[in-house]
Amino acid sequence: MTTSTEPPASSRTAWTLVLASLGAFLTSLDVVVVSTALPTLRTHLHASLADLEWTINGYNLAFACLMLTGAALGDRFGRRNMYVLGVGVFTLSSIACATAGSSSALIAARVVQGAGAAVVLPLTLTLISNAFPLEKRGAAIGVWGAITGLGVAAGPVLGGLIIQDIAWQWIFWINVPVGAAVIVLCLLMLQDSRGARPQLDLVGVALVSAALLALVWAPVRAPSIGWDDPQVLGALLVGAALMAAFLVWQGRARYPMLPLRYFRDRGFSTANGVAFFMSFSLIGSLFMIAQMFQLGLGYDPLQTGLRLLVWTGMPMLVAPLAGVLSDRFGNRPFMVLGLLLQGVGLLWLALVASPDAGYGSLVGPLLVAGVGISMTFPTVANAVVGAVPLEDSGVAAGTNNTVREAGGVFGVAVLVAVFAAHGGYGSASSFMDGFKAAEIVAAVATVIGAGVAALAPGRRDSDAAGQNAAPVAAPLPQAETV
Repeated sequence: MTTSTEPPASSRTAWTLVLASLGAFLTSLDVVVVSTALPTLRTHLHASLADLEWTINGYNLAFACLMLTGAALGDRFGRRNMYVLGVGVFTLSSIACATAGSSSALIAARVVQGAGAAVVLPLTLTLISNAFPLEKRGAAIGVWGAITGLGVAAGPVLGGLIIQDIAWQWIFWINVPVGAAVIVLCLLMLQDSRGARPQLDLVGVALVSAALLALVWAPVRAPSIGWDDPQVLGALLVGAALMAAFLVWQGRARYPMLPLRYFRDRGFSTANGVAFFMSFSLIGSLFMIAQMFQLGLGYDPLQTGLRLLVWTGMPMLVAPLAGVLSDRFGNRPFMVLGLLLQGVGLLWLALVASPDAGYGSLVGPLLVAGVGISMTFPTVANAVVGAVPLEDSGVAAGTNNTVREAGGVFGVAVLVAVFAAHGGYGSASSFMDGFKAAEIVAAVATVIGAGVAALAPGRRDSDAAGQNAAPVAAPLPQAETV
């Protein structure tokens, strides 16, 4: 009698949820920790405002440009194997970040870190979608959102403790043991699978990567040189032309990396629109609010992290509930209400922020915005993977995350431009003037996103369409032609 060394199916399902969520935890923790450290990096590395922006956007730029490629690589060469590779790249680049001696070295390492995250994040949803049936997927994605939220919540506090009591380099060193553990456990506990495409669309990979690089680079560069600068306008034109070429090619390719027919699906299109505006306001606001507590109100990094918990801690409490309820009531109500609450919270925050504002006056708006984003985040993810056949869940997740990261880059760039036009770092009062204007723009973006969410199909429409009826991808064969 032979004994199988593979874990049972139920154990693999549980491990898939845990390990996929840990990958999302790593990527979200890193973004928030770095945001908390911006004032410290400005001092220790003699970083300018542009350097600080590139510390965030260098990561987001690689993240956004390579997300679709990461999903396609997972479909072609094995989702578990590429997930492990992505975590490995993320972990090694974290070491490079920790040992960086200048802002330019840190930015370069952050770009590589973003490339690793671009492989990790879309595959987290693909692994979960393959492990859970449709009727339980919302609850599973809710747990994924809660663990991701734990990264967001823990980031400011952990970052504050590290920056204040140890050294800023340890905000990156903490990724190393977690990343190593995820790699080992994935190899031991998860089964590999591949998508339906037997070939990698190399022309599509090249076109979309170049197009996204140009389109995302333009708003990143614009705050420094102006939106009317020929470099920015040229990048936008080149990016638009390359994106058009990519879309034309996808209509002709035998195995397209992004089937265009999905954009005719209202659920898929609206979920991606919601993701853009959600991330525009969230990531842009995160960049501003973390600095507001320190430069506008005078708190140290640890005090900032603790006070941000009423905002960043909400996904741990609300996301699982929103995920479970979305299985029953559909995604649209939670996306609409969540974005409206986020907008109300950010607008309220803009109205009460001042150099002499007490923390008590900020709790209410941060709490409302946190509940709003917690309702939106898991239901957007559930909506986008639920709009396509199961074997293309990686493509859907990659597309959604690409749009989301592009939204974050545009959000930081636009809010920094608004901040610079209305205020600056000269004094607490000047900072707050710029902050108020930036957060009003962030609130307007969420209202636009809520309007897009209102166009999404309801639960009854989604069920009638019979979406996600395709079988789960087969386990990885022993041999296959590359």
